[in-house]
Amino acid sequence: MAEAYIVEAVRTAGGRRNGRLSGIHADDLGAASLNAIVDRTGIDPAAIDDVIWGCVTQAGEQSMHFGRNCVLASKLPASVPAVTIDRQCGSSQQAIQFAAQAVMSGTQDVVIAGGAESMSRVPMGSAARSPEGAHPYSKSLLDRFGVSGFSQFGGAEMIAEKHGFTRDMLDAFGLDSHRKAAAASKSGAFGREIVPVAIVLPDGTPAVHDTDEGIRWDASPEGMAGVKLLVEGGRLTAATSSQITDGSSAVLVVSEQALKDHGLKPLARIHNLTVTAGDPVIMLEEPLFATDRALKRAGMTIGDIDLYEVNEAFASVPMAWLKHTGADPARLNVNGGAIALGHPLGGSGTKLMATLINALKARGKRWGLQTMCEGGGVANVTIIEAL
Repeated sequence: MAEAYIVEAVRTAGGRRNGRLSGIHADDLGAASLNAIVDRTGIDPAAIDDVIWGCVTQAGEQSMHFGRNCVLASKLPASVPAVTIDRQCGSSQQAIQFAAQAVMSGTQDVVIAGGAESMSRVPMGSAARSPEGAHPYSKSLLDRFGVSGFSQFGGAEMIAEKHGFTRDMLDAFGLDSHRKAAAASKSGAFGREIVPVAIVLPDGTPAVHDTDEGIRWDASPEGMAGVKLLVEGGRLTAATSSQITDGSSAVLVVSEQALKDHGLKPLARIHNLTVTAGDPVIMLEEPLFATDRALKRAGMTIGDIDLYEVNEAFASVPMAWLKHTGADPARLNVNGGAIALGHPLGGSGTKLMATLINALKARGKRWGLQTMCEGGGVANVTIIEAL
């Protein structure tokens, strides 16, 4: 079977809700990562066969074929097609997998996979609202599972209860995420992956956004303990949940022939592509079982993997993943995760891939695994080999 390679992986620094990136139209936010792919690789943009673009809230500025609009807002020629996809939080991770499948099939040779979400300008959940009060779930669907609705917050609390995680345990995980992210940022570990974005501050001063805005540099156990619970009687707080974030990210996926034709040097080879689905009620637990399947199909064990990126939608998710897989906590989200760095929904999959590849390269390590919980009880797993 033909191979698929990643030759570049970039992301914007995360912007807090109504923060430094909130003045940028979503199209232009997406275009920043697309332009960086072209600039950093030197590839002729006309050679790009397709752009596969992830976005969860396809409404307002992110409607009317958001992926295509990001292309048209970028320096890519109008001849480059695009498609916008939604696999919830895993949208741009699925974009990587679709891009790899296109390359491995021989259908295409040069594909950009990425995604963006301006959660300040297009609020989460706004695509599901209507003046008529329309509901995204039919009565028959809800009756099938015996629920009145589906909630990621509820699923995260169910995971915490099922796996016996206390509030203190969850707080400790969240604190560690901030401390790792702060250390990584201060050391320059994100320098290779971050795309600087020109912004204008509220007072009209031009500036450059190149540092993740959500990191709590002074995070402490006392501060974590002082945050209110999300629900009465629960265990999770805003401090142990992913941050609402503005951002975009992208990777360039190519064939072996394209490496030769365009003089490109690969950063990583895509080794395994897996997607599974399970219980839509507890919902966020599926990465555990998707990882089992991915490792089995790859003929690997968790001990073979050098670093893992497990999206920190809520602290209970990566904690349950660690418990289930028996993975080494020291290899998990080594530069912090979404609790500290943010979760720009449709842009998070390729964001995590950029961080994973650069962390592997910085440490001279070989194998990386990325997984993400997704609405509806779906999960993607992607295994890569750093080159």
